Amino acid sequence: MQVEDERVLGRGIRILGLAIRKEPWMFTIAAAGSVLFAILTIATAFVLGAVIGRVVVPAIEGGDTTRAAVVGGAASILALSVGKVAGLWGRRLGAGAMQYRLQARYRREVTRRYLALPLSWHHRHPTGQLLSNANSDVESAWYPIAPFPFAVGTVVMLVVAMAALFATDWVLALVGLTVFPALLAVNVVYSRRMAPRAAAAQRLRAEVSGIAHESFDGALVVKTMGREATETERFSGRTADLRDALIRVGRVRGMFDPMLEALPTMGTLAVLLVGAVRLSHGATTVENVVSVAFLFTVMAFPVRAIGWVLGELPRSVVGWERVAGVLAATGDMTYGTGTLEARDRPAAVCFDDVSFRYSEGPEVLHGVTFEVPAGRTVALVGPTGSGKSTIAALTARLVDPTSGQVRLDGTDLTGLSHAAVAGTVALVPQIPFVFDDSVRGNVALGREGVDDDEVWRALRQAQADGFIEALPNGLDTEVGERGTSLSGGQRQRLTLARALAGRPRLLVLDDATSAVDPRVEAAILAALRGRDAGASILVVAYRRATIALADEVVYLEHGRVVARGKHLELLATVPGYANLVTAYEQADAEREREQAYA
Repeated sequence: MQVEDERVLGRGIRILGLAIRKEPWMFTIAAAGSVLFAILTIATAFVLGAVIGRVVVPAIEGGDTTRAAVVGGAASILALSVGKVAGLWGRRLGAGAMQYRLQARYRREVTRRYLALPLSWHHRHPTGQLLSNANSDVESAWYPIAPFPFAVGTVVMLVVAMAALFATDWVLALVGLTVFPALLAVNVVYSRRMAPRAAAAQRLRAEVSGIAHESFDGALVVKTMGREATETERFSGRTADLRDALIRVGRVRGMFDPMLEALPTMGTLAVLLVGAVRLSHGATTVENVVSVAFLFTVMAFPVRAIGWVLGELPRSVVGWERVAGVLAATGDMTYGTGTLEARDRPAAVCFDDVSFRYSEGPEVLHGVTFEVPAGRTVALVGPTGSGKSTIAALTARLVDPTSGQVRLDGTDLTGLSHAAVAGTVALVPQIPFVFDDSVRGNVALGREGVDDDEVWRALRQAQADGFIEALPNGLDTEVGERGTSLSGGQRQRLTLARALAGRPRLLVLDDATSAVDPRVEAAILAALRGRDAGASILVVAYRRATIALADEVVYLEHGRVVARGKHLELLATVPGYANLVTAYEQADAEREREQAYA
């Protein structure tokens, strides 16, 4: 993403305006504290000038001072210091709360947007980029908020200070004012140079995050294939690019920061030199020179606060535009308001001339038509790439068909409410996902009405109650990230129990028992087809024993329904089906022999 240099300032100011609208009270607290600090800082300059001119200088020159003058001067300085501490506390508290509240707000909004967007959108955006959007991009967008209230107070300080400077000595004020055009020019050049470098760094952060996430996710593959060195080299290459990008950012910052630091100091030095000359000619007083010099000294730091805000705007604009891209993403799945009445019996699903393609790719389903009658079990069988998992996703309405209809109990899925679909259909995917939580938490998922009795019922149906009872803490056992303390078959049974705990009326199994022993799988399917199951079943099947339990088999090739019927009928009449099932059976037998010898 490229940021147009000449528009960085305007876009950055709009982002700051958005921050004020989102957190008006925190900004008010921070700005009020900053303004109080600024006004008292200016007052300190004049109090110090008065103390030096009326107490210190007379005492040095002739010992002419009084205890009351000393006490009064000290009390004035102390009172101003206490007030400045209060202003500083309000500014920092308000700015910190504002920044972190904005970051939390937009992390939640980005996450909610991720959940609302369809799978087709997620397929086009790497996980690492999504993590970067929700983390570093959100942080970058609101990074200028920390110095922003200080800069607002600085503006007030500059206005008041300029008036005070001209009222005190207009010649010294003009000398000092020459600093500000130079500061503005330096900041403009700085923003233009920083913007493209900040954009490149943010993009590379996302890429590094993506590679890291992919490598961690694929750790098992990487280790078993001996590709550690390759993955390390791939990651090192991208981190080196990120390092170089950040160094380029640092070089620009390192070049301009000394200028921003030096200009106010040079202004103060010029004021002292000119003030000394005017003082020698009697054109001004010591009190005025001290006050003006001190004003420029204390203004140097706040003026740099404006520089900090301007310096962070390029990164803020880049981060915000990446976040805004997520928030503005389109393609939401719209839901209707329809409900399903018969909640106490299995549901029926019908595919009517359904075709589907992913994004701009070729069609993966072509005019698919079949049905799963209420209370029946239908097996989807076909070679890899024939569209079985796509049909499973369409049934649960994770995606919508390109053409045709998927009807649940006679109602088009697109006309049903989200609650109606989620409460009726449960999909158990091929790759189980287990949360870093207890067994109870993974099965119940915090759903209302899913108590321990319901959890145990679901575990029994999934043939998972035995190994759960053997765990050290039963339902309270923490299973680790992605269920690392469980075997592949145990994870599959746990995710199946999660689906069953919601008492779905239609259960979609996308090869959900592939890692389970065939005998256990047969027991699971028998339990699912039992009298109290209450669900129709659409199962993506490979094993002959699983297929044989189905009431009907739908055989797919290249995204088309080639044949439908009983298992034995298809074995006798469809050569492609017979060859495929035989190949599956031989592969299972080979795996069992390998396990026996292992």
